[in-house]
Amino acid sequence: MTISRFSCGTISATGLQQMCQVQNQNPFSADTLERLRQQTHPSCVVCSPANPLGLKVEYTLNPDGSVEGSFTGGPAFQGYDGMLHGGVIAALLDGAMTNCIFAHGCVAVTAELKVRYRKAVAVGEKVTIRAWVVQSSARLHQLRAELMQTNSVKAAATAKFMEKPI
Repeated sequence: MTISRFSCGTISATGLQQMCQVQNQNPFSADTLERLRQQTHPSCVVCSPANPLGLKVEYTLNPDGSVEGSFTGGPAFQGYDGMLHGGVIAALLDGAMTNCIFAHGCVAVTAELKVRYRKAVAVGEKVTIRAWVVQSSARLHQLRAELMQTNSVKAAATAKFMEKPI
């Protein structure tokens, strides 16, 4: 497993820990996540609290560098009766991966997004979305995300992100 430190490319988890101990720095931070989200995504439909039509998902940083958020979508977000729309699911997964990149101090845009819908997601029931870095090199970053409901992975995504100048 590799963990990304965006300014240094791909390194091992052990190497990352050693580098951070030497530099006395955390490779990811909640402050960085919030600062970049506010600076670059102030009206995002997925994560902005200011967007009146948005999903208002608040992603938080986990100690392992992943991010996690939750969402409960009502009937306004359904496709088929009782099922959360696939586009909303894709947006939640993409938003989680974007916020994970922010937590690592990088601003990037989605270059490729692959979503695997495994089971129907019920409207009106809470979902949890988690995203993490898989690999990073130069300006390309690969991430994964999962959407869970009732202790079951209902959808998963992989994505490639290209760095964007701030």
